[in-house]
Amino acid sequence: MMSLPFYQRHHDHYDRAYRHKALQSTVSQYQKETKSKSAVYAQGSTAYARGSAAYRHASAADFSLESSAAYSRGSSAYDLESAAYSYGSTAYDHSAAQSKRSAAYSLDSEALSKSSAAYSHGSESINKLAAAYRLGSESYSLGLKDSNLMIEDQSYKMSPKAKRAKQNLISEDKENEAIDYSVPIFTGREVGVSGITDTEEERIKESAAYVARRNLFATGEGVSVSKVAKSSSEEEHHEKKSRKVAIRESAERVALKKTLEETQAFHKKLNQDKLLHPPEFIIEPRSHTVWEKQNVKFRCTVAGWPEPRVTWYKNNVPIDVQTHPGKYTIENRYGLHSLEISTCDFDDTAQYRASAMNVKGEISAYASLVVKRYKGDLDASLLHAGTVSMPLSLGVTPHGYASRFEISFVDKFDVAFGREGETMSLGCTVVISPDIKRFKPDIEWYRNGVLITPSKWVQMHWTGERASLTLTHANKEDEGLYTLRVVMGEYYEEYSGYVFVRDADAEIPGAPGAPLDVQCLDANKDYVIVSWKQPAVDGGNPIIGYFIDRCEVGTTHWTQCNETPVKFARFPVTGLIEGRSYIFRVRAVNKAGISLPSRVSEPVAALDPADRARLRSHPSAPWTGQIIVTEEEPAEGVVPGPPTDLQVIEATKNYVVLSWKPPGQRGHEGIMYFVEKCVAGTEEWQRVNTEIPVKSPRFAVFDLAEGKSYCFRVRCCNSAGIGEPSEATEATVVDDKLDIPKPPGRIMPTRNTDTSVVVTWTEPPDAKELVGYYIESSVVGSGHWEPCNNNPVKGTRFICHGLTNGEKYIFRVRAVNAAGLSEFSQDSEPIEVQAAIGGGLLHAAPSPPYDITVLESVRDSMALGWKQPKVTGGTEITGYYVNYREVIGGVPGKWMEANIKAISERAYRIQNLKENMVYQFQVAAANLAGVGTPSLPSQPFKCEEWTIAVPGPPHDVTYTEVRKDSLVLLWKEPVYTGRSPIAGYYIDMKETEAKEEHWRSVNEKPLQKKFLKIGGLTEGVSYVFRVRATNQAGVGKPSNTTDPVVAETRPGTKEVVVDVDDNGVISLNFECDQMSPNSKFVWSKNYEPIEDDSRLAIDTKGGKSKATFKDLGEDDLGIYSCIVTDTDGVSSSYTIDEEEMKRLLALSHEHKFPTVPLVSELAVEILEKGEVRFWLQAEKLSGNAKANFVFNDKEIFNGEKYKMKVDQKTGLVEMIMDKLEDKDEGTYTFQLQDGKATNQSSLVLIGDVFKKLQDEAEFQRKEWHRKQGPHFVDKLGWEVTDDCNVMLKCKVANIKKETHIVWYKDDREIMVDEEHDFKDGVCTLLISEFSKKDTGTYEVILKDDRGKDTSELKLTDTAFADLMNEVCRRIALSATDLKIQSTAEGIRLYSFVTYYVEDLRVGWVHNDTQIRFTDRVKTGVTGEQIWLQINEPTPQDKGKYTMELFDGKTAHKKTVDLSGQAFDEAFAEFQRLKQAAIAEKNRARVLGGLPDVVTIQEGKALNLSCTVWGDPTPEVSWLKNEKSFVSDANCILKFESGKNVNFTISAVSTLDSGKYSLVVKNKYGTETSDVTVSVFIPEEEQENKKEDKKTKA
Repeated sequence: MMSLPFYQRHHDHYDRAYRHKALQSTVSQYQKETKSKSAVYAQGSTAYARGSAAYRHASAADFSLESSAAYSRGSSAYDLESAAYSYGSTAYDHSAAQSKRSAAYSLDSEALSKSSAAYSHGSESINKLAAAYRLGSESYSLGLKDSNLMIEDQSYKMSPKAKRAKQNLISEDKENEAIDYSVPIFTGREVGVSGITDTEEERIKESAAYVARRNLFATGEGVSVSKVAKSSSEEEHHEKKSRKVAIRESAERVALKKTLEETQAFHKKLNQDKLLHPPEFIIEPRSHTVWEKQNVKFRCTVAGWPEPRVTWYKNNVPIDVQTHPGKYTIENRYGLHSLEISTCDFDDTAQYRASAMNVKGEISAYASLVVKRYKGDLDASLLHAGTVSMPLSLGVTPHGYASRFEISFVDKFDVAFGREGETMSLGCTVVISPDIKRFKPDIEWYRNGVLITPSKWVQMHWTGERASLTLTHANKEDEGLYTLRVVMGEYYEEYSGYVFVRDADAEIPGAPGAPLDVQCLDANKDYVIVSWKQPAVDGGNPIIGYFIDRCEVGTTHWTQCNETPVKFARFPVTGLIEGRSYIFRVRAVNKAGISLPSRVSEPVAALDPADRARLRSHPSAPWTGQIIVTEEEPAEGVVPGPPTDLQVIEATKNYVVLSWKPPGQRGHEGIMYFVEKCVAGTEEWQRVNTEIPVKSPRFAVFDLAEGKSYCFRVRCCNSAGIGEPSEATEATVVDDKLDIPKPPGRIMPTRNTDTSVVVTWTEPPDAKELVGYYIESSVVGSGHWEPCNNNPVKGTRFICHGLTNGEKYIFRVRAVNAAGLSEFSQDSEPIEVQAAIGGGLLHAAPSPPYDITVLESVRDSMALGWKQPKVTGGTEITGYYVNYREVIGGVPGKWMEANIKAISERAYRIQNLKENMVYQFQVAAANLAGVGTPSLPSQPFKCEEWTIAVPGPPHDVTYTEVRKDSLVLLWKEPVYTGRSPIAGYYIDMKETEAKEEHWRSVNEKPLQKKFLKIGGLTEGVSYVFRVRATNQAGVGKPSNTTDPVVAETRPGTKEVVVDVDDNGVISLNFECDQMSPNSKFVWSKNYEPIEDDSRLAIDTKGGKSKATFKDLGEDDLGIYSCIVTDTDGVSSSYTIDEEEMKRLLALSHEHKFPTVPLVSELAVEILEKGEVRFWLQAEKLSGNAKANFVFNDKEIFNGEKYKMKVDQKTGLVEMIMDKLEDKDEGTYTFQLQDGKATNQSSLVLIGDVFKKLQDEAEFQRKEWHRKQGPHFVDKLGWEVTDDCNVMLKCKVANIKKETHIVWYKDDREIMVDEEHDFKDGVCTLLISEFSKKDTGTYEVILKDDRGKDTSELKLTDTAFADLMNEVCRRIALSATDLKIQSTAEGIRLYSFVTYYVEDLRVGWVHNDTQIRFTDRVKTGVTGEQIWLQINEPTPQDKGKYTMELFDGKTAHKKTVDLSGQAFDEAFAEFQRLKQAAIAEKNRARVLGGLPDVVTIQEGKALNLSCTVWGDPTPEVSWLKNEKSFVSDANCILKFESGKNVNFTISAVSTLDSGKYSLVVKNKYGTETSDVTVSVFIPEEEQENKKEDKKTKA
């Protein structure tokens, strides 16, 4: 047996394990309907174990033929078994699971009562017992409906059937009816399948019945059975049995034997450990909101084996009843657990947790308690009656009560950690002030900025004061930043926390984690693309690929879509059934095995996108999981045209995905497609989908050779036939178009809290289609890496939570796209996990400033400048503190404070210094968290008067608006200006790694402004900049260089957008999705703060900011920029110059005074009947739009002459005139009005324009009348067929059965053999072997009682030459390859054509030289063979021969190489044939003269002669009757002159009769000529001879 691939070896193991895990999610619903399960379960499992043992030890003896017969004759034994068994099954009477073999065990009530007497000495007690446990006998008579309850282990629990009417014994006529067993679809991982297969389900139910019966037979409790007990009544019972009962009993025995075999096989698979199962909450505790001083009680029901131990927690702290006597009461009664809190106060507001634990595991359930405090202004009547909440949209808005709502969060959720499959809850108490009872807030939850809607995975709850969100079955897709937004009118507040979800434990050690985020893209009729994200955990071995599974909605059967794993995280799934809905899941594979499946995708219907959109907008029926697709009855077949816009939308190593648009010509019926491929550079097209055409305009082509280039094309087909192919695609190389990204760079960790670290990095170069990043952490020295996130994060910054305080960690990052995961980045520098100053990212003090420099120095003061800290601590910097110290003799002194109050600028002048003293300086930054670490001491600076003439260095040089090819540089003017005013600035730049000599100036002339947009940067290159000021004395000292900046446009970068609303208001808009709670939008004009708000109004809401111009004018020209503080450099700008201002003002005017936009101006066209149509089309019209029609300044109205129409849906306005008369010459105008928008369009029809239009209308009218009878759609034309024949054809229309067609040539009718039936609308005349004799004028006439039409085709002169050229071309194309043939005369080269015409000129070339024909070398045509004969070939005749067929335009060539072996073989054959011809010519032969038969009378003379020939002269001999024969006296043989042979017999007798052979022979051969001589005797002589004989006798 061939071994399986390693990734399939654990497949069966995985299925069992996954079902086992998935069934756990069904238990809670099942157990909600059975509150007393725990006590009964113990008895049921014990009975099951005892029954299993009894069955295994005594199955053969107990089920002997006799006992089986007894059993089959009556099932009252089952009544006794029911009594013993019903102790464990009565509680489950509502969950009857009817076995499929119920008919095999059910008997009528009469048989039951008689059988019970036969099998019991104490029937009275048994009947009482049966009455007490009525359901026992019923369940067994129905085939032990409740048998499944005996096997209540957690691996094989089944969901109950919905409770309906009370179930009774099934009557005899219904005994074969199937009773459905309802198995609701639950999934632990959104898998729509039952936990067990049908076969296993049956085995479970049957095995429970047999276990209970075996227990009863083995123990004999309550029953005594004896063989002697068979009485005469029993015999009478047998005699009275009907045939139907006997047949049923026979069937029972067969079914019993089969069931025993299946049950025995089932028990072999049972594992004793499966009787244990972990705790589960049947009823979870619910949250409560109470008033102070009220009591509250939490209740929950827990199941599990062994019985779980339940512990109660308040805010994750165990509740100690002894510590708080009288406050808490904890009780446990038969699995019902409760926690009662007495006299609640405000401090009892918390999250409570019930934790259940046994040897199989632990589970928790959460509930919240909110204690409301009574307020004096609250109506006490509302305390118990409740309040009425009114939406904000009704009544008075909140603005009538408060100018602003204060929304705060209490008891907030923190960073949460979970595992796949667990239930997670987030909650937060919301306090809103002022508290207006008539209004309630809107509670919104977001994940990663996307609004969350309730689903089976996510549940939301709002108690009025506490908002909670529950993940019922956490998956890695649920990982992310969760934000609670409380909206009150126009005000809202948010609170966020991150949720981490780890992979569930792998079923197979070393298997990878499950993929995530499975989505269905580009769904069509039979095709869908499935995409997913790769898992962060690969199990220690690289992931080989992925398996994709599909399941039809409404079924439980999963089908694997790919045979081998695919690496690319997108896969096209084909072969779907149109109208069906599917769900998909993905599994990862590595060397160890297969992962758990991902969460299933959302259902997707296999429909055409247009049909799907129509169904969504106009649903015709409730959703049932399946869509029935019907097609219209096809109309008359039209062969579809070729598809359009064929293109390759995706190409990988495994497949290529094609996309195209359906053809315009397609008829009214559906079309399908055939896809063809060929290797690029060839024309050998091969059909890909040979068996079934595809229905969707998408197709995935598999089985392509990696690295090869292919072209593709598509054909349409329907019932009418297969259409022409589309244009072929460009050559496509079969390879991954998307490369695996390169690793990210510059991993930088920074401290955050006691358990978290902020990690930042740079995007990898040339990254395409990134879906995010995975971050891993490792304790230094451990060598063990753990994932920090299990769902790829976007952006280049992430907070890694869950770290150990005091440990040192290193981090690494890898990028993810559909092609795969990049290599890991380099490890970061180690960092110790420790809270930053203030604790938490939002409260950390900033890092030290740096690059302290002196901007100006005088005798007693110095001006300093420095750079902003690299880490601001999560909030804006509030100021700086400067310290200084004296340095005497190189020895620094004590630090002294330069300022007591923080300064906001990054420049400061220190006063009262000592002249000529050397000083050092340090600067510390401060924010809300406090003062950060001071900078390192600066270089020593001497306090002295600067006397230089040039200015000092500019300072505070920063950059903003960094893009891939540009950035904006800002700076401040020098503090020291020199001896003259500053005249401008020079900007220098270089690459970061370049040497100092590589500084280059950006501008040639000095700039007057203090900002510059620097373009021409190279993407991905790091740069530094500096600025120098200049005055009349020269250029001053350069500023400090900026920090290195990489020219790149970061993902998610947005620009300032200008907008003009419907009222003509002009505004600049900027949006940011990377804001922190302290971020702010800062607008500036020409990079200076906007202080005058009289011209610009700024409005900021959330992550959007709008700057609105009050009256845009010349004073507003400039560059408007917006910076978002406390972000990673988010900024953008927009320039409004004079031209842009004019454009915006024009657009504003257009919006204020709108016009109806037109798609097309007023136009005119001639319709089919010669009618004249005036029309225009607006982009859109409302239902109130109106149109006025004006001719020569007079309004015209709808009537007999003018037919007017306005279509508001399409915006089409038209007017139709039946006929254009002379008086209609003039100007036509359409006037539109739609609300306040107006427009008009005019068309002038005068002079030649009007005359031409009038003539065209008249011609069209006549043409329409012509088409009322039979007529030609396409005039007579010709085409050359593949057989090189000429076919005259024309297309006709409006024909009927009586229509006749007549063909003429040169006015003479052409007689055709068959009458045309016009079915295809095409008339043809075939001319075979077309030649010059067929030149002439051809005419075809259509006629019937409605009229006639004529079409003529002249095939003379140029037209005939063109046709003959095409004929010759087709003949030349039909030529076969040249072949070599040897003859006795020489060598012949030849080729066959379809047929030959004289117009086809033939030429021969030998070694690129035209052949001159002679007697030795000549050409000719024999039938369809064109040949070249080379007589007596010589070595000079070797070489390449080319036959040129010239069709009048093009020379078609066929080449053969007559050299080397080809020539030698042909020449040898020629020599052989030549010698054979010589031998044939000179061999000995009889030329003639001898007859075949000679009949002669006895006694007559016989003389035969003939001529022989041969060179050399042949030898002559005779044979008689195959024996040698020589001349004698009777027969004279002569051979004269070497050619004449004579045979003479003077008088023949009967003895001379026989066969004579003349043999001639020479060295070239022998020939024999035969003659038969027959001698007869006349009748008279015969009679005489007879008489003579008689006489003698």
